[in-house]
Amino acid sequence: MTIRLLLRFALALLLCAASGLVFAATPKAFTATYRVLRDGSPMGEATVSLKPLDNGQWEYSKHVRGTSGLAAMLGANLDEVSHFRWKGDVPEAISYDYRLDAAIKTKQRHVTVDWGKHRVTVDEGKGATTYPSQPGMVERNTTALAIGLALRDGQKKLALPVAVKQDVETQRFQATGREKIIVPAGSFDTVRVDRTDADRGFSAWYAPERYPLPVKLSQKDGGDLTMELVSFR
Repeated sequence: MTIRLLLRFALALLLCAASGLVFAATPKAFTATYRVLRDGSPMGEATVSLKPLDNGQWEYSKHVRGTSGLAAMLGANLDEVSHFRWKGDVPEAISYDYRLDAAIKTKQRHVTVDWGKHRVTVDEGKGATTYPSQPGMVERNTTALAIGLALRDGQKKLALPVAVKQDVETQRFQATGREKIIVPAGSFDTVRVDRTDADRGFSAWYAPERYPLPVKLSQKDGGDLTMELVSFR
């Protein structure tokens, strides 16, 4: 009986492979660099990295350094570090740390998820806020990664539960067409993705067959900021 079950399992795997229904692998560790522009002018550089941790979790980090213009004068630096676990191809949130340092301003946010109690805790230094978690929930830092993996898996529309300051917000994204994009890393035939549930001016251009991150990202919420891929390794 055991041999029959093993044979059936092996046959099922072969049929899935033949029909293209194999599960996509989670991405390997990487480091990507971007140039950052504000209103079309160079402002800084960003480093985005993904790596596995010893406890079965993964770390996804983004570090932005102001190197030109007002950002350099103010010594502006932004650090975002996320820890998550894979739930299928979704980077399900475990913790998120945000810190902005500049000469005139410092801002921070710490988010933790207790999956045993199904609770999210957000602390910005003025008292913690808690609210219920949702399965498959990401946070602001890992959203771009989650979108890229969904595109790689053939999804054209995506509704992501995102842990924000006071609750879990369902953010909706849609692939709106293909565009040729030229960035410092080269020329890419990309899929453009726009956020459709809010007027926040979010657009991202992905080459999902090559990278899980966008080769270009434009965000108008809080200023006209653009990130363009320089290298990926």
